[in-house]
Parts: sequence; structure tokens; C-alpha cells
Amino acid sequence: MDLYEYQARDLFEKYGVPVLAGIVADTPEEAKAAAEKLGGVVVVKAQVKIGGRGKAGGVKVAKNADEAYEAAQAILGLDIKGHVVRRVMVAAGANIDREFYFSVLLDRANRSYLSLCSVEGGMEIEQLAVEKPEALARIEVDPLTGIDKQKALEIAKAANFPAELIEKVSDAFVKLYEVYTGEDATLVEVNPLVLTAEGDIIALDGKVSLDENASEVRHPEHAELEDKGAADPLEAKAKAAGLNYVKLDGEVGVIGNGAGLVMSTLDVTAYAGENHGGVKPANFLDIGGGANAQVMASGLDVILGDPQVKSVFVNVFGGITSCVAVAEGIVKALEILGDAASKPLVVRLDGNQVEEGRAILAQANHPLVTLAAGMDEGADKAAQLANA
Repeated sequence: MDLYEYQARDLFEKYGVPVLAGIVADTPEEAKAAAEKLGGVVVVKAQVKIGGRGKAGGVKVAKNADEAYEAAQAILGLDIKGHVVRRVMVAAGANIDREFYFSVLLDRANRSYLSLCSVEGGMEIEQLAVEKPEALARIEVDPLTGIDKQKALEIAKAANFPAELIEKVSDAFVKLYEVYTGEDATLVEVNPLVLTAEGDIIALDGKVSLDENASEVRHPEHAELEDKGAADPLEAKAKAAGLNYVKLDGEVGVIGNGAGLVMSTLDVTAYAGENHGGVKPANFLDIGGGANAQVMASGLDVILGDPQVKSVFVNVFGGITSCVAVAEGIVKALEILGDAASKPLVVRLDGNQVEEGRAILAQANHPLVTLAAGMDEGADKAAQLANA
């Protein structure tokens, strides 16, 4: 789960990371009141989970409360790379001397953590990595030892911080790592981490991604950070039903058991779609091993609720859960859904008790269901039906 900047700022403050005062506002009037409360120069910042806000006009400096009102009026409702601004943060101004970059993230490839750091902050890190790779220090962090003071000093030196700043920035690095581990994050990023004219190190912006698996077990309070209003309604519905679902931009709904099989099914469906008007997979949906009637009904209900879906491809390999249970689940699911099930289903079964499972579907003879002998055949038929 990605956090908004104001949520990251609050977490930083909780762990003692130096930040500036900030107040969220949903209307220009609230922004004006926030500016009056903070006093002096403020910055009105769009709260969207995407970079490039400044270039898109989503960050404006206001010298007084009236200017903060005007800034919020211009920013609220702004579309930034497909993200519509619903809220702004009014932050206290800072007298910036220099800008730096720091992050710690999960490095899945190397099964460790990785810290990225540079004395050249402010610009997008992807751009910096391409244009000036020598300016970006990449330091592996052992999850067992983390970023203590010694490691923080190593990172600061590797990033070529001036000697007089190494002590100060290393303290901030240690605190930011405490956010990372304390909240079970997969990313904590500050861009820019600034040195003010007064000599203070401050996290002026923040990006935090939390591990939702840990949130469910160790951090139930993270549920309060979720922006339910901005969530895709189908993904929210699937999550409430305990399904592993991701909406895609296509016409063929996909259901499978096991992430690997579903990913393969997406590829095969996309390939088959090239021969049928360019149709594509509409979603990723892994029903796991428990493909009983209710799970299947919940999955079909979510997929059929997507107006873009024209057909559904159910691709299941029976293992611990036999094809008999899957077939019975499909038949029962169609009974449960009734008239809500109105789009054709192509079903491919294989594995444990496959013949018995196919016999159950054949005997049911549901007008929406077509049996396929193999994955390629099933994907082709589903693509053909979607295109028709």
C-alpha cells in the first residue's frame, strides 16, 4: 500500500525524523485556514500517489493565506498523470540551501535491503540514475543488522556528502530506517532531504510503501491509512471477498488457481487475442486451492461486474483440490449468480479427477459454458467469444 505524502510525513514525525509542520485541506477555504495557522510562507502540495507533481502544477508557493486559497483552488481537481487531486497539504515553508536524496527499499533480486543515496536530490531518481549514475550511491543493507550509526556513516560517505554534514545526515538515515522496519515498509524515500540555510536537515517530501501482508497481521492500524474512496471498486470488492484480484484493461476475464498458472494464462490469452481483434486479458484472479462454489461465485461475480469483460476463461489444474470440486463449484456458482451470469465461460480443466470434472460440466450442459481440452484451445475460444 502506497501512502500519500501527508501520511508519510506523519509517520516520519512519529519516529523522530525531522519534518516541517503540515496540515491537510480538502477545500480552498481549509487551505486558507491552514496557511493562517502556520503563518508566513507556505507550500500547497497536491496529494496524489504519483511523481512529477511540481511539473504538472501540483506544487505552489504561497506568501500568505489568500495566495494559499488561490493555490488550492488551482490544484484541487487537477489531473496529474491520471490521478485527480482531491486533497492538498499546506506545509510550512523552508529556506532551502541544498537538496539531497535518500531511500531504503526491498531488493528482491538480492534478497536484501538496498539504500540509494545522493547529494543531488530534487530531480526524479530514475532520471538521475540514467543521466548521472556516478552521483547515486547504492549500498546493500543486511536485514539482520540494518542501518545503524556506522552503516549510516558509510552511506553518507559513499554518497560524497561534505564532511561537515555527514554526522547530521547519518542521524536522519538511522531514523528513516526505523520507519522502514518499524512499519514493515518495502520503500521509504525522501526526495528532497534538505539542508536549510539555518543548518537543519529536514525531510521535505516523503514516499512510503507498506507491506500489506504485514499490515494484516502486525499493523491493523494501517487499515486507517487506506484511501478506500480512491480504490478501484472491483478490486475493493475482491479484497473484501478474500480474492487475489488485479484489474487490467482487457475483455477476457481470467480465473485460475495458482499465481504461476494465472500469469501463464494471461500470456496465452493475450497471444490468442492477437488473432481475434486484439482482445486482451481483463484481470488477474487467483482463486488458490479452495475453488469451492462460494469462492468461484465470488470470483465470477467480481469479473462479470466489469463492463469491459465480454467472456471468461476459467483455467484450473486440479491438485489438492480435484477437478470434481472445481466443476461442482462452477455449476453451483452459476446457480448462485443466476441472471447475473450473462457472459460466456470457457472452462479448461486438467489434473486430479479431470475426466470426472469434465463429465459434471457436460451433464450440467449450461448454455454459457464451453469446455476446452487445453489451455491454448481455451484461450483462443475465449478470445473469439470476446471479439464476437
